[in-house]
Amino acid sequence: MTYDLLLKNGMCYAGDGKEGFRADVAVKDGKIAAVGSVQAEARRTIDAAGLAVAPGFIDTHSHSDLVALVEPEIANKTTQGVTTDIIGQDGMSLAPVVPEFLSSWEKTMAGLEGQYPVDWKWRSAEDYLKRLDAMPLGPNLAYLAPTGNIRMCVMGLENRPATASEIDMMKDLLEKCIGAGAVGLSTGLIYPPSNYMTEDEIAAVTSVLTKYNLPFVIHQRSEADDILNSMDEVFRISRKSGCPIHFSHFKVCGMKNAHLFDAVMKKLDEGEKDIQLSFDQYPYAAGSTTFSVILPPWAHDGGAEKCLARLADKDARARMKADIAKGIPGWDNFVDFAGMENIFVTFVKTPKNADLVGKNMIEIGQIRGKDPFDASFDLLLEEELAVGLVDFYGLEEHVEAIIAHRLQNPCTDGILGARPHPRVYGSFSRILGRYVRERKLMTLPEAIRKMTSRPASIFKLKERGLLREGYAADIAIFDPETVADKATYTDPMQYSAGIPYVVVSGRLVVDGNQVVKGKAGKVLRFDKE
Repeated sequence: MTYDLLLKNGMCYAGDGKEGFRADVAVKDGKIAAVGSVQAEARRTIDAAGLAVAPGFIDTHSHSDLVALVEPEIANKTTQGVTTDIIGQDGMSLAPVVPEFLSSWEKTMAGLEGQYPVDWKWRSAEDYLKRLDAMPLGPNLAYLAPTGNIRMCVMGLENRPATASEIDMMKDLLEKCIGAGAVGLSTGLIYPPSNYMTEDEIAAVTSVLTKYNLPFVIHQRSEADDILNSMDEVFRISRKSGCPIHFSHFKVCGMKNAHLFDAVMKKLDEGEKDIQLSFDQYPYAAGSTTFSVILPPWAHDGGAEKCLARLADKDARARMKADIAKGIPGWDNFVDFAGMENIFVTFVKTPKNADLVGKNMIEIGQIRGKDPFDASFDLLLEEELAVGLVDFYGLEEHVEAIIAHRLQNPCTDGILGARPHPRVYGSFSRILGRYVRERKLMTLPEAIRKMTSRPASIFKLKERGLLREGYAADIAIFDPETVADKATYTDPMQYSAGIPYVVVSGRLVVDGNQVVKGKAGKVLRFDKE
């Protein structure tokens, strides 16, 4: 037999948490054909002596929904060893959509995904996933059905309780999304319209997940002042519906909330006693999202166009400033927990405001000669909400404690832009370099397990996450002694070091540290059967 690819003499880590072993790995027809001593010919042989050979990494919180249609190689992920991206996060994605709200939703998504010239011709999740599958993808993509899209399709962007019949329609639409291949349901309870959903409404909709044991992936209502009550709500939802819970980017926001950390971690351990529980985390003490989160929740009611109208209204602006200053119970007030000096612009839509990229809110005010709030509101208005941010919110010691937790797996939560968060380019290599090799927070086999077989199990990704014969040939080959993130906050768009080869479905997407374009990945769909 002649193999397609043969990796010789590498230190193999199966992805199961066990110690490495010296072996060859042979690939044929996109599958792992042999693991052991392989004496055969191959069309391409790579000497992996001195390198680790592991299953490809799985990014369980990715925002590649839109960029995959423009830059399908998604090289910022493959160059850090990621072979599968899970999209549809925070209750917001590109499908399903309805024509009535398409314009508003495009503006909303631009703030989270970036601005790309894409014609939204699809409407259903099935059509969107087919469009993705037709692209020359670098990594694989798996899709979470988003609560925001589902609610929008059924009842628009209004802030009101759902009726019993509307809940049934949302459940039916979720069933269709799962039928199209969704590997779970996501929500972002700080983003409209998901944040309009009541606890009981969410529990009713997520009961659909219980039939398939698929996870409810949740950006909870509060990661700051009200985080303990927020976690209680999440646990009640799971106990009512029976669905597994996967917390998105788990953390405690705000230096003033650092005293809550021990109680938060204790509550996590208590929840695990009767709930299928997991969470992901990016390895940085700063977050990133749409800049419009600085606005109070009511400013978003009715969608992007109504939000823009409020930003243009003097009286509405005055109310926004007052609510930001005083706070609203249950609202994660970014200005309060991070501070204006720690909230930086990462991208804008137009050249007019490009000079504000990399500047914090105070600097924006100084540059424009205005009150920082007015300057920020003007920016959102002029850019039609297509503005991103980075916020420095936490403590490194808490980041380390969460990384070491048994329920954790890494993610990027990567939002692209002119000056994105460095996690977009460096999360997985940062784990391997800084936190495994240097800080020794966990062993290399355990870190690899958290990046591979653990997320594959949580999201029901069949025949992935292990170096095993018959499994998909998604493989990361890296040097444990030199692997490192190079991306920084001031220069974030830098590929990682020490990961010379990455394989997706048997095809090299990184070859000798060079990105290789062309079709390798595909959409990974949940199979009901």
